[in-house]
Amino acid sequence: MEKLNKELTLLDIFSIASGSMISSGLFILPGLVYLKIGPSAFLAYFLAGIFVIPSLLSKAELATAMPKAGGDYFFINRSMGAGFGTLAGISAWFSLSFKSAFALLGIGAFAGLIFPEMSIWQFKLIAVFFCIFFGITNIISTKHSGKLQNYLVLFLIGLLVLYIFRGLPEVKLDNFTPFFPGNYKLLFSAAGLIFISYGGLTKVASVAEEVKNPARNIPLGMILSFVVVTSIYVLVVFITVGVIGDNLINPDGSPNLTPISISAGSFMGKFGLVALSIAALLAFISTGNAGIMAASRSPMAMSRDKLIPSIFQTVHKKYKTPYISIIFTTLFMILVIVFLDLEMLVKTASTMKLLLFSFVNISVIIMRESGIQNYRPKFRSPLYPWIQIAAILIYIFLIIEMGMIPLIISGVFVATSLIWYWFYGRIRANRESALLYIIRRIGAKEITSFTLENELRTIIQERDEIQKDRFDHLIEICPVLDIKEKLNKNELFEIVAAELDKKMPNSNKYFYEKLIAREEESTTVLTENLAIPHIIIDGEKLFNIILIRCKKGIFFSEESSKIQTVFVIVGTRDERPFHLRSLAAIAQIIQNANFEKRWLTAKNLNALRDVIILGERKR
Repeated sequence: MEKLNKELTLLDIFSIASGSMISSGLFILPGLVYLKIGPSAFLAYFLAGIFVIPSLLSKAELATAMPKAGGDYFFINRSMGAGFGTLAGISAWFSLSFKSAFALLGIGAFAGLIFPEMSIWQFKLIAVFFCIFFGITNIISTKHSGKLQNYLVLFLIGLLVLYIFRGLPEVKLDNFTPFFPGNYKLLFSAAGLIFISYGGLTKVASVAEEVKNPARNIPLGMILSFVVVTSIYVLVVFITVGVIGDNLINPDGSPNLTPISISAGSFMGKFGLVALSIAALLAFISTGNAGIMAASRSPMAMSRDKLIPSIFQTVHKKYKTPYISIIFTTLFMILVIVFLDLEMLVKTASTMKLLLFSFVNISVIIMRESGIQNYRPKFRSPLYPWIQIAAILIYIFLIIEMGMIPLIISGVFVATSLIWYWFYGRIRANRESALLYIIRRIGAKEITSFTLENELRTIIQERDEIQKDRFDHLIEICPVLDIKEKLNKNELFEIVAAELDKKMPNSNKYFYEKLIAREEESTTVLTENLAIPHIIIDGEKLFNIILIRCKKGIFFSEESSKIQTVFVIVGTRDERPFHLRSLAAIAQIIQNANFEKRWLTAKNLNALRDVIILGERKR
């Protein structure tokens, strides 16, 4: 399986998330929201931002634990199983494609301000042109696409900051009277409508595999984007309402679809009208670009897991991008732009996005409760699990508020995805999920397969850019003992000598006497829970390590407390330099804050080995 280039920086992450949010939600929706709840529209934007925080935190945790292409699909597949993963992957692919196609179509509404003579088909041709352009850009390089996104987003934010500073003095407080209609259900309904605009915040999880230093850049980029964009949303809508008031609604009672541009024109003249129309165009362009980048990673990840045909995981030999997935995503978006009237399907896509966000929050709960040792996020969601539970309940409420027809269409979509999994993916894919670990825990059954633990180990090594050295390779093959009964040091050394006799040329008795003599010379007990017996043996180029856990304790002397962790190091004199390096590696690993907990709770010999292999140390 070919790997993707790690080219995306913190600025790229910020730009992908921000560019995906500052779009129709800001430049078109304010009129619709004002029509629903009047001057308190900016509160709905703030409330929608609050609703997205749990998913922001959950996705940041999952993305730092599993920075792999596919985002929602990958997390849900590994936590809830391939059936839910199939649903999540197809849902994410289609909903992101729909959202991006809508953004490109939104260009028409604002191009009409500058070129009012243009027809709807000319608008669609412009959207198709940009769709093809961004598809080609994404194929050539994620880095180039990311750089383009950076320029677009930074210029867009600059124009909006100018709007905020010029517009604040023009706000008329009379336009906020009456402030609130008194129906809180309407406020929540409006927040649900806006919520989808924040959905782009978590798009970065789909390209997590291509991020430099994902443990830092993914959560930081998402949080910075959330703070900046939420502030812009609330301030821009507050100013727009304060400046043009009821002009957010057209004389025929329909919502004004270009409210920010009209507001800018009222206090900055033609320059303001044109500048904010350009800002809107940039917003739609950046959303379309980021959408193709993120949407194309879902089929790639599904193809890797054999849930859809393998062609979708093909990576371009020169550009190292998933070009087949990008081409199919681009073609699908073109079909949407050219042929479909998608007003109801927009709500359906929104319903699917809320369903996905619910699954993401469930995924965090499952991963944490599964007891999987190699689930090691660099960022952990605070207020777990209450914030996830609250989010799931809120999203269910918002889904119900979407109406019956989107629910029915979404139900058909869910059924179709599961049927596809049953007749295609189930036959080809055979992968563990964290949910299986929970079921086995409840049933008190031993886990006999550890494919998920092994996969997570590999992901951590890639994430932390661990270059295996001789010590790592030795730990991968060295003996690991999990002793169930209480022992004294002589009994321990008998077991160790017998184990060494299997691996090295000297005799059982030879090793036993060496270990006893070394312990009598000076104790190898280093802490109240750790001992490292180490001996020099005869011969050349011989070296081995034995990892030992004994929960009931090994008693080296009457003075020492029970020792539960023992590392035995055996080597010839010519291996003395590596002997010292091994001691240094072990010393660094055992100093990690979570070492003792992970060691004592490891469920099997492979898990004990992983505690050492994945321990933080200098290589």
